[in-house]
Amino acid sequence: MSFKKGDVVSVLDEDISGTVLKVEGQTVSVETEDGFILNFEAQELIKIKSDKHIDSELFRASSLSQVISEKEEYKPKKSVRIKPKERFEPTMEVDLHIHNLTKSTKNMENYDMLTLQLDTAKHKLEFAMKNRIQKVVFIHGVGEGVLKMELEYLFNHYDNLKYYDANYQKYGVGATEVYIFQNVK
Repeated sequence: MSFKKGDVVSVLDEDISGTVLKVEGQTVSVETEDGFILNFEAQELIKIKSDKHIDSELFRASSLSQVISEKEEYKPKKSVRIKPKERFEPTMEVDLHIHNLTKSTKNMENYDMLTLQLDTAKHKLEFAMKNRIQKVVFIHGVGEGVLKMELEYLFNHYDNLKYYDANYQKYGVGATEVYIFQNVK
């Protein structure tokens, strides 16, 4: 491609454009938009047409109404497919380990810790019922089973739920999954 003084050019492999100052053989001196003068080989440059010329070419081939109609075409959104395995995953997890509920257990007795864990479980269960969350997993740990027994006692006070051991692969033995029935009268 041949260049002459005053041509507006752009560098192919870089984000640089400017005006040609002089041409010496295959070397082209270009003044960038920032005012720097850089030398490039002719094969590294491409001429840029003026904005008016580009606009006229865009609308010569198609009318404005055709462009607008293409923009307004309805394109259905792609539906997000949920895998069957993920569909049955619980939507809410509540970790009842005491170190997750309080900063320090320094002045707490076992009764106080158990009461805090049960109050948290009751609060989260009622939150799930109010917000129509169907599945909740309460992670209680293995231990001596006191918290698990107290949780079962709490769950038995509600008519609209059933509980069972949570997924063994994910939680091990120390978790209980609660399923809340939504349309119970």
